Amino acid sequence: MKKKKLAAALFGTAAVTAAAGVGESVYFYRRTMKRGKAKTERTVKMAGTDWSQYADFIAERKEKLLARPSEAVTIEAQDGLKLRANYFPEGDESKVALCFHGYTSEGMKDNLAISDYYLRRGYSLLLVDARAHGASEGDYIGFGCLDRQDALRWIRWIIERCGEGVEILLHGTSMGGATVLMASGLELPPQVKGIVSDCGFTSPKEVFTHVLHSMYHLPAFPVIPAADLINRRLAGYGMDECNAAREVRKAVVPILMIHGSADTFVPASMCDEIYENIASPKRKLIVEGAAHAESYYKDTESYERALDEFLASLHRAE
Repeated sequence: MKKKKLAAALFGTAAVTAAAGVGESVYFYRRTMKRGKAKTERTVKMAGTDWSQYADFIAERKEKLLARPSEAVTIEAQDGLKLRANYFPEGDESKVALCFHGYTSEGMKDNLAISDYYLRRGYSLLLVDARAHGASEGDYIGFGCLDRQDALRWIRWIIERCGEGVEILLHGTSMGGATVLMASGLELPPQVKGIVSDCGFTSPKEVFTHVLHSMYHLPAFPVIPAADLINRRLAGYGMDECNAAREVRKAVVPILMIHGSADTFVPASMCDEIYENIASPKRKLIVEGAAHAESYYKDTESYERALDEFLASLHRAE
């Protein structure tokens, strides 16, 4: 009788623990992968970057950008979602910087500062809203895994708009950085000349495992495996199905990696891991003391010099 009671107690405890694990996983999934539940304020808090110190600089760049002629653009993703962007034509539109923003952000937020750099160098700008972000449709965040296919659609739009002779540069920050790195493993059109990744991560699985460990002091199990199962069913991809460190092994297009040494959200070790795996010509800039996505603001001179040297190397390679 005592053995039966013990077994029943153990079974009950296991059931409660399992139920708690499932509940915790569903809660985590909704807060990180679902549109409307993943909040910008929470992301900014987790990233830890003090953006208030750059408010005037960002406002100045925004005012300059909004004073320029622009067009609202809509394309259709391979799964039927309507994706939207803002296009800023410059000169003869022979060069275009295709920019991808970070997690829970928008094209007209993350890319405001860097837009001035590209416009000064004669690039037109296409600032996209990723699926499930901004004006684009979608319920589930793509974390680069789905967004890299969307990137191909945007590249094709640029070629149709600007002609076969256009030169395209992919530039992404955070989730956008992961997007362009993951896209490097695809068969990109020859018009894509270079890729710039600023604080990109390896995969959603690895970045959220890091967040659980470092910020919440929680183990990855059972949350990450459960979230992976849910995401495969609802969003159609696994959380480590597409990993930037693996995709860059197939890269042909030159890549510039940029990361802040003080990034606690996406650790600089991810940058090092990806960099070591890049098969194409590569460069790397580590900005000392820069937090997540802060590198351009922390050391604008070094960042722009690295971009200048990278762009120059692309023309020498032709």
